[in-house]
Amino acid sequence: MMPRRCLRLTVIASAVLFAWNAQAQQSETPAAVEAAAVPLKAEKAAAPALQTVEVKGSGYDPRRDDTASKMVVSSEEILKYGDTNVTDVLKRLPGITVSGAAGRSGGEIRMRGLGSGYTQILLNGERAPAGFSLDTLSPDVIERIEILHAASAEYSTQSIAGTINVVLKKAVKTAQRELKLGVQGSDVSFSPSVNVQLSDRDGNFSYSLAGSLYRYDYHYDNPGLELGYAPDGRQNLLRRTSGTGDGRSEGINLSPRLNWSFPGGDNLTAQFFLNAGRSDNRSHQRTDTVLGLRPDYDTNDGTSGNHYVFGRADLTWVRKLDGGAKLELGLRASATSNTADSHPLGYIDAVGLVLDRNVRVEATYSSLSSTGKYSLPWMPGHALSMGWDGTLSQREEQRRQRELALPGGRQRVDSDEHFDADIKLLALYAQDEWDITPRWSMYAGVRWEGIDTRSAGDTFAAVQQRSSVWSPLLQTLWKLLDTKGDQVRLALTRTYKSPSTSNLIPRRSVSTNNSQTDPDREGNPNLKPELALGIDASYEHYWAEGALLSARASARRIDGYTRQGLLFIDERWVSTPVNDGRANTQTLALEAKFPLRAVMAAPVPGIDLRASVSRNWSQVEQVPGPNNRLDQQTPVSGNFGLDYKTPGGMLTTGGSFNFRNGGPVRITERQSAYTSPRRDLDIYALWKFDAKNQLRLAVSNLLAQDFESDTSYTDASGTIARNSISPSSPQARATLEMKF
Repeated sequence: MMPRRCLRLTVIASAVLFAWNAQAQQSETPAAVEAAAVPLKAEKAAAPALQTVEVKGSGYDPRRDDTASKMVVSSEEILKYGDTNVTDVLKRLPGITVSGAAGRSGGEIRMRGLGSGYTQILLNGERAPAGFSLDTLSPDVIERIEILHAASAEYSTQSIAGTINVVLKKAVKTAQRELKLGVQGSDVSFSPSVNVQLSDRDGNFSYSLAGSLYRYDYHYDNPGLELGYAPDGRQNLLRRTSGTGDGRSEGINLSPRLNWSFPGGDNLTAQFFLNAGRSDNRSHQRTDTVLGLRPDYDTNDGTSGNHYVFGRADLTWVRKLDGGAKLELGLRASATSNTADSHPLGYIDAVGLVLDRNVRVEATYSSLSSTGKYSLPWMPGHALSMGWDGTLSQREEQRRQRELALPGGRQRVDSDEHFDADIKLLALYAQDEWDITPRWSMYAGVRWEGIDTRSAGDTFAAVQQRSSVWSPLLQTLWKLLDTKGDQVRLALTRTYKSPSTSNLIPRRSVSTNNSQTDPDREGNPNLKPELALGIDASYEHYWAEGALLSARASARRIDGYTRQGLLFIDERWVSTPVNDGRANTQTLALEAKFPLRAVMAAPVPGIDLRASVSRNWSQVEQVPGPNNRLDQQTPVSGNFGLDYKTPGGMLTTGGSFNFRNGGPVRITERQSAYTSPRRDLDIYALWKFDAKNQLRLAVSNLLAQDFESDTSYTDASGTIARNSISPSSPQARATLEMKF
């Protein structure tokens, strides 16, 4: 361990020395620094799904001036801390939380504390395919992130909690050549990365290319306990588990874009995205039984690997018509290939190896989409638009399992399973943005979405489900009279959550040590969509440039709520999703952001402050309280951040503190869970040596708090509980950024 740690420190120190050497060899005038710091004009997305923009005046702010509520996170904010994955960026945004332990990939992104499909994640305005993870997306290929608290007709309304739209880099303003060399390390991980950005323009043609290459080596410890109690409270089970996991993941992101501008305002854009990678993991878990029955296997070892490729191509044509009308047409094609191998081994003390299983899963996903939007200013003060979104997609999966017959083991199970699914989606929408008065605007839209899912396999009967949802939407913005920056927003929405394909297919995924807290999993072909009625209201106060105070309240009533049911079938515990009545959720959020000069008259340092806190409540009517929260909702989360820029802008530094509490939650009448609070403290510093060279340093997870999670099941025979701990450690990053 020590040689590896020394190597990491050597690499980081080398990056720092190289950067300081560049500073000694280069010089920059204050005028050049100020010129480099002049912000570009803000842009407003005219058609988010098709990714076209209209340039507004420099005073335009989409969050303040758009009728539909939207928060836009710029590329500068995304790259500020030098994060290597998008989830670390999102955890610092108001009202957004990331589940799981700090410093580990795979956390679920949540708005209003809700995940599991309640929060819609889009990539360039389109839902990402099954199996794609934002953890594999480098922040350097992202142009901006849009946060929509209330649904919009142009996007899918599968957004009960809200929508997060990740927009890839596309804008070409001037020729650009940029190279970034980064390294990240801790006592349990090491990750180098390379990022390249190229762009240029030649007359009516322009192009851009953003690419990144990364590698991530890691080692984790996962200790835990399994406890059991009789109905009278007497302990009858105690198992201590010690587990480790280590491995490597590596991948590449490429995002090229070609654009042609024609006389008359017509525009043709071709944008491509490639995400490919692989991972290998080794795991070990040892269970020592102190009291009670031993598990099926005292020791579990295993290896696993994954290879994936995701590619997408978008072709967009914008045609200017007479009278200010505009027609936008888009064609999208995507394909995903994923191959996963796993080799679990199970040992029984005094017997030896009793389980030797090889599993290979090969999955492909392809889709073809067509989008269109026609917009026109049909009368003074109105901007009417209507459009469609149609998608045909196919998913195919093959699973092959082979086991060795070993003395002392169970009867071996060899299987070959195949299934395919066809999904057809058609959406039609219309919307009108109406400036009623200079201080009062209205957005009204309606969207119809129909989904037809058909799946068939050799281990289950063919399944077909059709569903459709009408979503009327209304948003209004009122800028209060006799005020300069006070305004009120109100939104009424109808949204929904469609069952995922995997939750509809009655295929069983088998756990190794089956129990109430580690069950098999199986889909439910009778699952129905969840429907939600929502209301959002907010008050915003802008009193200086970059200064905002806001308060937002919202509520959702969800019918057909889906929860995980737990059944005992053929001597095995099986978890399957079921619709179970109604749930309600409410949110209260406060946010403040302002430069220090906005509250102090005297000359003050260039300090920007930001803070936010969100309080979430929810109740599942069919689950007795207390703590009967929806989807293990995060009750309280908060952020506090500070940024400081020296005169001349040579140095920018700052930090952020993020808090997310946990606590107990009642999942069903018999199932409960607990998660510990999560606190993240991150700091960063950016040195600009000259107009073309800069060094970015950051340290994340300074508090290094371990993450604890518990699950328990109680019935007439007693209680069984499982506890797991994920140790944590600080991570340091250094990124050298060079333009040429």
